[in-house]
Amino acid sequence: MRLALGIDVGSVSTNLVAVTEDGQVCSKLYLRTRGNPIQVVQSGLSQLQAELPEQANVMACGVTGSGRQLAAHLVQADSVKNEITAHAMAALSINPGVRTVLEIGGQDSKIIVLRDGVVVDFAMNTICAAGTGSFLDRQAARLGVDISELGALALAAKQATRIAGRCAVFAESDMVHKQQMGHSMPDIVRGLCEALVRNYLGNVAKGKHIESPIVFQGGVAANAGIRQAFQEALQQEIQVPEHYDVMGALGAALLAERATVLRNQPSKWRGFSVAEADCQATSHDCNGCANGCEVMEFKIGGQSIACWGDRCGKWSHSKGVVVADN
Repeated sequence: MRLALGIDVGSVSTNLVAVTEDGQVCSKLYLRTRGNPIQVVQSGLSQLQAELPEQANVMACGVTGSGRQLAAHLVQADSVKNEITAHAMAALSINPGVRTVLEIGGQDSKIIVLRDGVVVDFAMNTICAAGTGSFLDRQAARLGVDISELGALALAAKQATRIAGRCAVFAESDMVHKQQMGHSMPDIVRGLCEALVRNYLGNVAKGKHIESPIVFQGGVAANAGIRQAFQEALQQEIQVPEHYDVMGALGAALLAERATVLRNQPSKWRGFSVAEADCQATSHDCNGCANGCEVMEFKIGGQSIACWGDRCGKWSHSKGVVVADN
């Protein structure tokens, strides 16, 4: 069995996907990063290897996400792509005619506009948490509700309570006020979903031409209340893919497979054995010039593998390995 492996290292979750040659997902993992990207990728690789058949052969490995540079050195990836490219690729694999991708993750959200299979515009929100999954997580915990139950609660509402959604702090205080006024839990949750959608459309998607087909992906796509709020606000059908929660990793796998085919070379990836390796990332300040760069160094088994973070290339080029989006 020939497979392509995709790894998406984000601030909240780290996702791994194994894809067959015909683009079918045969195994996937959604893990919490919890501030330990190296350990969670190693743990994910161990779990993935245990799930795959013994005859499985990884022919390509791609990485994406905010931690893609670290992950690329860890697994020696064949493809390193930003989140926009990876999510667009995954959406196109599901619906080749997709024209708009709505993506809401744990710490950021993005919109991708495509025309004829090409990304023509995009925007990201990485400043305010009001339009992200982490905000929903916090509010669910404060309400004493499991995050998986928010969607069902929103759909059970009789009327949405108006919640100020422009700011995470204001939204939370407004929810407390509405609870004290006697609004029901379902109505408040539905109002929270509508506030998040208003925030997204008014900030991330502001000025963008949202056209069908529309694909909604990212962990928040699991929330039926958010999906309904998007459909009501846009008055358009919203498609949620089967693997909505790991679309970044899926795109990374597909891009890695394409990269190895185009290069007509075998995969560079280290293999599943890296899951048991002693890996460490350390930093130091370079005093070689006035820039004072903070240089990261990555070691496997005590051996220095790569450095990055220097502007002049003094440290990164000394290792002979420079990883950049390709």
